[in-house]
Amino acid sequence: QVQLVESGGGLVQAGGSLRLSCVASVRTFSNYVMGWFRQAPGKEREFVGGITRSGDTNYVDSVKGRFTISRENAKNTVYLQMNSLKPEDTARYYCAAQWGGSATMTSGYTKYWGKGTLVTVSS
Repeated sequence: QVQLVESGGGLVQAGGSLRLSCVASVRTFSNYVMGWFRQAPGKEREFVGGITRSGDTNYVDSVKGRFTISRENAKNTVYLQMNSLKPEDTARYYCAAQWGGSATMTSGYTKYWGKGTLVTVSS
């Protein structure tokens, strides 16, 4: 079983930055594709970005050039650096661990989820 704990959310003004962290309780962290999803009020959960064990990354178009995902396998941690934040980035952000697949983190692969951390961007 994989347990994921996110941190780093908060309230920030538009144009500001936040760094989210996710620590995984699993012995084989480096074998998992890791990623971030988000869910805004009244909307479905959407993919934000993913990173493979070798460091290949993928992002949703709306965050490309603004968000960067990275991982430290020695610390069982994945990060999401968010710059130039916009009010439309407001959502609960969830960390996900996926066994198999690619950094696109498409459906069809078992995923484990954290409880999320709330990001609010004010205009």
